[in-house]
Amino acid sequence: MPIPEDVTGDEIDKDVRQELQSLPKTLAEDVARNLVMVARLIDEDPEGAYGYSKVALRLASRVAAVREAAGFAAYANQKYSEALAEFRAARRMTGSAELWPVMADCERGLGRPEKALDMAGAPEVHKLDKAGQVEMRLVAAGARRDMDQLDAAIVTLQSSELASNSIQPWTARLRYAYADALLAVGREDEAREWFAKAVEADRDGSTDASDRLAEMDGVEFVDALDEHEGEGDSADVKTAAADAEADDSADDDLVDDEADDSADDDLVDDEGDTEGDEKRDEQRDKD
Repeated sequence: MPIPEDVTGDEIDKDVRQELQSLPKTLAEDVARNLVMVARLIDEDPEGAYGYSKVALRLASRVAAVREAAGFAAYANQKYSEALAEFRAARRMTGSAELWPVMADCERGLGRPEKALDMAGAPEVHKLDKAGQVEMRLVAAGARRDMDQLDAAIVTLQSSELASNSIQPWTARLRYAYADALLAVGREDEAREWFAKAVEADRDGSTDASDRLAEMDGVEFVDALDEHEGEGDSADVKTAAADAEADDSADDDLVDDEADDSADDDLVDDEGDTEGDEKRDEQRDKD
């Protein structure tokens, strides 16, 4: 797959670059450039990212970072079975529990929420950092909702991280999930409050909390482009009406002109008739 010339491979993280040092230099550069493309495209063009991940995987399947990137690319394309296999391979290579929450979410994607809940209670969770533990809590709450255990999902999300006033990278998503869970059981006033709190914490637009809040408040957004198009349509209608009116006016003028011409013709005929009558009278006088 083509890679832009401005992609050198140096853009990757230092830890990944270190992993690639086990490869020949040229091969390492090729793999690095493909990994950069995966990172660039995974949000806006998941299919494209998946394609580059397959190239990197073909070149260096024994590198944990490559297996992890392939896992996330497959995950972004909802290829949960493939993603889970890649995450497991990466975990075997590194021994790290970092991928545990996303592996559990793959179980959800495969229709196995019970398995995801089992993983939420496994010892690996205690090895996660704070961000990983919050992510695991989000996955567990999602699994509860998959099983129609809505009240249990709310309880799962209630934590010190949710109650904290400090803003962390996970805060907006946690508050959003809690608001959504409250709304699912009909607790609308509380849901609105937590959507508002999610908006306060969502500095990078990672959720659509502001849209959800506006929807609850009955606010409707009008697309400015559509509005301008409507104005354009209105202008076209007005122009067409003006043109039609002008045409009608022209037709009326034409009718009037024809009527005037007809009247002139009649006048000429009348004048012709009068001259003929005078000649006849003169002839009678001579006789």
